[in-house]
Amino acid sequence: MFKSFAEYRSGRQEQPKEQVVWHLYGVGLENLGKQQAPEVTQVAAVGPDQLLARVDAAGLCFSDTKIIKLGGDHPRLYGRNLADDPIIPGHEAALTIIAVGENRRDDYKVGDRFVVQADIYFKGVNLAFGYMLPGALEQYVLLGEEILAGDDGVYMVPLQSETGYSEAALAEPWACVVRAYRDVRRADLKAGGAVWVVGTPGADEIAFRIPYGDIMAPRRVVLTDVPEPLARDIRDLANSAGVPVIVTASMAEIDPPALVEEHTGGKGFDDVFVLGSGSTEVVEAADRTLSRGGRLNLITDKPFPGPANLDVGRVHYDDTYYSGASPDDALAAYRKLRPITLQVGGKTWLVGGAGPMGQMHLQLALESSNRPAVIVVSDIDDERLATALRRFESIADDNDVTLIGLNPTQMSPEEFDQKLREVAPEGFDDIVTMAAIPVVISQAAAHLADNGMFNVFAGAARGTTAALDVTAVALRGVRYTGSSGSGIEDLATTIRMAESRELSTNGAVAGIGGMEATWDGMEAVRDGTFPGKIVIYPQVRGLALTRLEDLAELLPEVAEKLGPMNQWTQEAEEALINHFLVEG
Repeated sequence: MFKSFAEYRSGRQEQPKEQVVWHLYGVGLENLGKQQAPEVTQVAAVGPDQLLARVDAAGLCFSDTKIIKLGGDHPRLYGRNLADDPIIPGHEAALTIIAVGENRRDDYKVGDRFVVQADIYFKGVNLAFGYMLPGALEQYVLLGEEILAGDDGVYMVPLQSETGYSEAALAEPWACVVRAYRDVRRADLKAGGAVWVVGTPGADEIAFRIPYGDIMAPRRVVLTDVPEPLARDIRDLANSAGVPVIVTASMAEIDPPALVEEHTGGKGFDDVFVLGSGSTEVVEAADRTLSRGGRLNLITDKPFPGPANLDVGRVHYDDTYYSGASPDDALAAYRKLRPITLQVGGKTWLVGGAGPMGQMHLQLALESSNRPAVIVVSDIDDERLATALRRFESIADDNDVTLIGLNPTQMSPEEFDQKLREVAPEGFDDIVTMAAIPVVISQAAAHLADNGMFNVFAGAARGTTAALDVTAVALRGVRYTGSSGSGIEDLATTIRMAESRELSTNGAVAGIGGMEATWDGMEAVRDGTFPGKIVIYPQVRGLALTRLEDLAELLPEVAEKLGPMNQWTQEAEEALINHFLVEG
């Protein structure tokens, strides 16, 4: 116990000998802990190059349930045998340093506070916090060189001493939302990259050229089915810049994966140009050859014969990108028609937007200076939808934003389509999907306005294709973007926004619990039964999983510190810690 909240916040305490930990021993919730309970373990001694941190708050994430579902088969666990070598999950963490190894004392001190950037690389290997490295579902965690001296430096972002614990822990999922609107598109060919130019019927009408003197040159250009004299012009321009050109057999004779292996070492083409609009099959084949961060450029002024099945999983995970340009100005495909941030004063549709992450997108849209004028939130759960609208309607009213909720299961597909067209007859400027379902993505994309942006926020597996209108990409400026996770820059940006009160990360909290509540919390996250985030306080013992609206009956002195609409606050958090951890 502590004498005061100030003493707790200072980090000055004796190093504990024991702690409570949740281990994951295999596939399924039955393997989280022992008989649905945490275990008591020894707290390791702090080595000279290590820090010992107290875990003050831990957010539960749907990604945690994916580890539980897959066990050692999760790609980030590399086949680890959890029965013999269990992991400690939890990657959304607010930490306070309570002990510093002797070699770290020039850089860290007791009481320093941090959030962890979970996506850690050490000596080229991904050792994510809460995956390969012990995570936040323990009371104390050792921080070693993987985190303090990783491939990108220190994988932690410092906090101000007054920052709340839950608002810090939730900076990690919020950073994923912030990252979704950070523009990482290249504005040129990739320097030293591989270019593939492939023709379709109609390519003989294309006046395609790449003025290498104005850009960084690729290392090679590969041509397939490019008609003469266009191929000659491409060769002449490339050769003048010292770029070799390779001509392949026709598409009917080549194997695109073999082409990728031969000319890119299996990494994929960085820039692909499809000339003409005569074949969606060529577009689909070209899509499969893209590198991570690769760009597929459709060079035509005519419509394609139909949609193409494109890999939306890679748009999300690998930052692949599609754009279009007219035949006489191919590099216009690299000019940004508009920012990835939401269109100011435009119309936005959040697909599956009433769940925890959808509500975060909604809150960010409403609190942003780049806010749209109209936001549609669609969800198949009436209770979640009603909760989202109720939580944010006052913010929408204060900011003159029209907020509309629609449940597509409560009407016919035709009626739902008609409702959307009544709201946005010219289409939506931005569509963000929290539903990684190909048919939903295809149907929603049909409602994009000219120059509309479709954000594939939900993570469909790589190889998941959706039928997309490539004519809209080529001729109407429609764009698709996506992102997976966040980086240190995104986490630092989110922390700055929270600490400056530009963003209330606590607005996402729907329920809290002490350490024993973790099992029930994971079940709730898996089943989607809470309309927001669940935060676990590892230092708190004996508090069951509790919805914020139910706090008044259980902890009235905490409930009276909640904000409007039962919003979690720093004051409520302090009252919670005082109740459980402060003497008297």
